[in-house]
Amino acid sequence: MQALNYELKQLCARNRDGSFATQADRERILTLVANQLREMGFVNMQAQSLKPKHVEKLVERWTAEGLSMGTVKNRMTELRWWAEKIGKANVVAKSNDVYGIADRRYVTNVSKARQLTAGDLAQVTDPYSRVSLQLQAAFGLRREESLKIQPAWADRGDRLVLKDSWTKGGRAREIPIRHVEQRQVLDEAKRVAGRGSLIPADQSYVQQLRRFEYQCDKADIHRVHGHRHQYAQAALP
Repeated sequence: MQALNYELKQLCARNRDGSFATQADRERILTLVANQLREMGFVNMQAQSLKPKHVEKLVERWTAEGLSMGTVKNRMTELRWWAEKIGKANVVAKSNDVYGIADRRYVTNVSKARQLTAGDLAQVTDPYSRVSLQLQAAFGLRREESLKIQPAWADRGDRLVLKDSWTKGGRAREIPIRHVEQRQVLDEAKRVAGRGSLIPADQSYVQQLRRFEYQCDKADIHRVHGHRHQYAQAALP
């Protein structure tokens, strides 16, 4: 492992700010950042080496790649976190305007839905991750719900019951099972999970979350939250 990757990983381990999902996302983004800095010629960097020129070059690259403003802003958040933890908060400007990063625009008439296709699923080699994606599309589950769910327990015949410990805000909820496709996905989830959850017995939630993210990245499946939008639109009368 390269020095910068290792030091950023240790920085994340010592500073566990936010939820498990937030911590996992932060480590994933900082690993990507370290790799990209090395690709751009900044070799032999250490965590304390962060300078304004590094931030500027990263933003130039992300802009050239055509990434969404939301993605760029998320990455900038983690750069600021890195700078703060090494005592160099001023290395990253407080305002994204300095880097020409526009405010995120919310356009109500543009659909955020994302269709999960057979081609997408064919590229996902981990069966647990594949079924989690299918549950997101079929039932509008959030990412955390689709990993923590225990399908055999949740299946009540005509509805899916979600425990409060699986859901955002700790609010239990129920989702009606309306069509045969939902039933097929749920039966497949039960086959994969057995009596447990869609987190393999030898993995923690964070470990499986990382595997899920890796599988999605490898299959070029992004904006997984769009599966919830797709479900919501399909459920409209």
